[in-house]
Amino acid sequence: MLIELHKKLKELIDLAEYIIDIKGEDFHNIGQVCETLRQRYQNFYEYSSEDMQVFFTNSQEKLNFILNKAEETLTPYEIVKIVRHPQRFTLLDILENVYDSYVELGGEGELNLDPAVVCAKAIISRRVGNEIYFHQVMVIGHEKGHGEEFRRGGSATPWGNEKALRYMKMAETEGIPIHFFIFTPGAYPIEDTPGAAQQIARNLYYLSKLEVPTVSFISEGGSGGAEAIGLSDLRLMAEKGYYSVISPEGAAAIEAKLKDGRPPRELVEKMAKALKLTARDNLELGTIDRIIPEPPLGARRRDYDFFKRLKFELIRATDEVVLHTRSLKMLRKYALTKQTDESFRYFVNWDLSEDEREILVENRYLKYRKMSQWALLEPKGFLRCMAQRGAQLSQSFAYEIKYRILKRGQKTFKRFWDEVVSESSLLLKPVSDPVKSVYNLIVGKKIKAKVKALTEIEGDTTLYISPLALQDRTITCPQADKYGCPDLWVPDLYGEFCGVCPTCGYHFPLEYNWYLNNLFDKNSIHTFNDELSSGNPLNFEGYAEKLKSARKETGLNSALISFEAKIGGLSVVVVMLVADFRQGTVGVAEGEKFIRAIELAKISRRPFIALVHTTGGIRIHEGTMGVVQMPRCTMAVRDYVDSGGLYIVVYDNNSYAGPVASFLGSAPYQFALKSTRLGFAGPRVILETTGQPVPPDYHSVENALKRGHIQGIWDRRELRKKLFFALLTMGGPNLYYR
Repeated sequence: MLIELHKKLKELIDLAEYIIDIKGEDFHNIGQVCETLRQRYQNFYEYSSEDMQVFFTNSQEKLNFILNKAEETLTPYEIVKIVRHPQRFTLLDILENVYDSYVELGGEGELNLDPAVVCAKAIISRRVGNEIYFHQVMVIGHEKGHGEEFRRGGSATPWGNEKALRYMKMAETEGIPIHFFIFTPGAYPIEDTPGAAQQIARNLYYLSKLEVPTVSFISEGGSGGAEAIGLSDLRLMAEKGYYSVISPEGAAAIEAKLKDGRPPRELVEKMAKALKLTARDNLELGTIDRIIPEPPLGARRRDYDFFKRLKFELIRATDEVVLHTRSLKMLRKYALTKQTDESFRYFVNWDLSEDEREILVENRYLKYRKMSQWALLEPKGFLRCMAQRGAQLSQSFAYEIKYRILKRGQKTFKRFWDEVVSESSLLLKPVSDPVKSVYNLIVGKKIKAKVKALTEIEGDTTLYISPLALQDRTITCPQADKYGCPDLWVPDLYGEFCGVCPTCGYHFPLEYNWYLNNLFDKNSIHTFNDELSSGNPLNFEGYAEKLKSARKETGLNSALISFEAKIGGLSVVVVMLVADFRQGTVGVAEGEKFIRAIELAKISRRPFIALVHTTGGIRIHEGTMGVVQMPRCTMAVRDYVDSGGLYIVVYDNNSYAGPVASFLGSAPYQFALKSTRLGFAGPRVILETTGQPVPPDYHSVENALKRGHIQGIWDRRELRKKLFFALLTMGGPNLYYR
C-alpha cells in the first residue's frame, strides 16, 4: 500500500512539473504546490500512512482543479509547448498501445536509416459482437523520441522521406491501408542526395495516386515536412496538436526582420495565435477532417484511454475511406452510423477491387481540389458563373471531339497507311508512290515549318528594352576577381547581353517583363484568371494592407501570372511566379491559378511551362491554407503528366521551399538558368537547424545538377531557343502537334 502511494505521489510531481512547463510557476501557485510535493516525496517515510493518504487526496484534488483551470485558459503557444514536451506521446508509444503487434522495418533506434522516420508492418484488431477481426496496415511516421538526440525531434532527412516512399510502394503492392503519423517540426533542411525539396516532391507526386486507403494523424505538423507523408484520404488531428506553415518562432523572426538572435516572447505568442495552427482552427479552415479529443493539457505517454480512443478513430476513419469507394450508399451510411460510440457493430473489409481503387484516387483528387477554394477572392455572380461554366464545358467538349475522335482517327489512318507502305510489294509501288507524294507534300510542309522556325526563332519577339539598360554607367561583375571580367557598360549588359556577363556567364537579375517580351512570339500572350486574388483567410494583422500595397505597386492581383502564348508558332500554357509580388510566395490564389492553368493545358493537349522568376516559398500569412497548395497543385501535376502532357520548369534567381518541394519539384523536366540559387531552405535556416554553416555554393545550380534535382543548366541568351527545342523533342505523342 505504501509503495503504491509512493508511486502515485511521484506521478503527482510529474503532473505538477508538467503544468509548470506549460503554464509557468505563478499559475495558481503551482510552483509552491510542486515544491511541497517534492518535500513530502523526499521525506515520505517520516509520515504515517494516514497522513500521507490525506495529503495525497488533498494534493490530487488541488492539482485537478489547477489542471482544469489551465485547460480553460490554454493559449495557442501553450499548445505548441504541449506538443514539444518530452512527456508527450510519440509514434512508438502508439505502436505499443494502439496496434496489437508490429514489426519495425528498415532498422531500429540508432541503426535505423533515419531514426526520425519509423516504418512498421502492424496488425490492428476490432471486436464485432463475439468475433475479433484483424487488419494488416503499414504504419509510417515521424518519431520524436523521449530525449534521444539522434532522432532530431522528428525532422526527417531526405533519405528518411525516401524510406517512407519505399514502404508506401510496398503497402500498395500488398494492397493494405497506410496509417501516417505526423510528429515533425519540419523536414531536416539539407540538400544531400536525394535532396530535401525534391524528395518531398517525389513523395507528394506518388501519394496523389496511391491506390490504397490512407489515413493521417497529426500531432505536430510542420509545413513541408508534414506534407511529405500528409497527403491522405482522411486527416485526423490531435485536439492539442498543431499544424502550421511555420513555427511561431520562425514567423516572429520574419515579422521582426531579425537576422540574428531570438524574437521576443510576446511576438512569438502573437504569431502562434495569428497563424491559426490549433486543431480547432484547422478544422474551421477545412485542412483537416476530424479532431481526436485529448485529456486536459494533452495526452501523455501513459494516457491509455486516449490510445483506446485513437485506435477506434483510426479504424473508423479507414472504414469511412473504404466505404466511400463503394456504390451502395444506403449500406455505407448504415455502416458508418453504427460505428460512432467507440464500438463496432459492423465489419468492413479493407480490400479494394480495381474499380474501387480508381474511385479512391478520384475521391482523393476531388477532396483536395475543393480544399481552400472558399478563401479565394473572385468576382462572382450567377450569370458570370453560368457563363464561365458554359465556356469550360464547350471548350472541353470541343477539344474532346478534336483530339479524342478526329485526331485519333487521323492517327489510326496514318499507322494503317505506314504499314501498307512498308509491307507493300513492288506491284503496289507504282500505285502507292503518287499517294505518298501527296501525303509528304501536306505533312512535309509542317515538318519544314518547324525546322525553319527553329533556325529563325530568335527574330520573332517583341522589341523590348529593359529599364535597367537606360542607365549610362558601368557595373562590375561579382565574379570579376575570379575570372578577370572587365567592367560592363549597363546599356550593353541589359540590352544585347540579356543581363549575362560575356566573360564568365554570370546572370544578373532581370525583371519578369523581360521574359514575357523575349521568350514568346510577338502579340501571342493572352493572360487569364487575372482577377483571382487571395483574401486574408486567417485575418492576419496587417496582411490585407500588405496585399493591397503589392497590388498597387505591381498592378497584379497575385504572385502568379497565367497565360496562353506561342513559341515558334507552338501554342503553350504558361504560369510565372514573379518576385515583384511578395517575393513570388504562394498562397490560395497562386495555387488555384496554377491548377486552372494546368487543367487547361490538359484538355487542350498543350505543353505546360512554369517560369520561376523567383519564389520565396509558401506565404506564412495564409498559414495552412497556403501549405495545402503543395498537395493540391502536385495532384494536378500528376494528373496532367499521366494524361500525356509535357511539363517543363525553368528556375531563375532564388527558388526555395514549398513550391520547389511540391508542384515545381515534381516536374519531369526541370532546368535552371546559370547563377540561380535553388534549394529547400536558405543558409540561415540550415545553420539554425543543423548547427553547421553551408559553403557559398551550396545552393548553386551546379550542385543542383549533381544532385539530380534539375536536368540541365541553360543560358538566358539562348532560353527561347532552348525552350522551343525542348517542345519539339520532349514529351509524348499526346500533344496536339504530334
